[in-house]
Amino acid sequence: MASIDVKVLGRAPSPYVNRVQIALNLKSVNFEFLEEESGSRSELLLKSNPVHKKVPVMIHGGKPICESLIIVQYIDEAWTDGPSILPSDPYDGAMAWFWAASLWRTLKGFLRAEGEAKAVAREQIMEGIMLLEDAFAKCGKGKDFFGGDTIGFLDIAIGSFLGWMRATEKTSDIKLIDETKTPGLFGWAERFGSNDAVKDVIPKTETLVELAKTMAPRAKAQ
Repeated sequence: MASIDVKVLGRAPSPYVNRVQIALNLKSVNFEFLEEESGSRSELLLKSNPVHKKVPVMIHGGKPICESLIIVQYIDEAWTDGPSILPSDPYDGAMAWFWAASLWRTLKGFLRAEGEAKAVAREQIMEGIMLLEDAFAKCGKGKDFFGGDTIGFLDIAIGSFLGWMRATEKTSDIKLIDETKTPGLFGWAERFGSNDAVKDVIPKTETLVELAKTMAPRAKAQ
């Protein structure tokens, strides 16, 4: 049997790793997932990403590609069969990179904040969610996804965080995506999460809630 030409080094709970898995699934690319143990780095990871020493790393034909959105871009350009992931409009592409960076940074700030800072972080994340609701209306143009009729770059960039957003709702008594306040995002999240390329990738909320409990002491110490 011929060996699989694509390998992904990662950890299943990582939204950055999930981005790569979703993109490969959209393109119907078979790949081997090599799970990196939490708190350690394999020799293959250190060899493949000697600069940042982080997941995800995708190895295609023996050549490593690093950084999640760069990998997603590579996947779209390397496998032209199947739906296009990258937006044809340069503005939509710029929006994808912006939201990919800002949403997770804001979410992490909320999770790590305590006391009065928690209230400030709550306001910031809710403001970001409302702006994202507006962005969906503009980018989606009335269609199912940010990318239009099919899942695109911005859908992957943001949708990879849905599991952690739902875990945050469970642990922090906050509703990030609300059917009444953010109906566009609410419907989008349901469609994205149930897509065949996504539904078996995003970890279950309960799994992430338990993981968050173990991560909290380390986050506070940083």
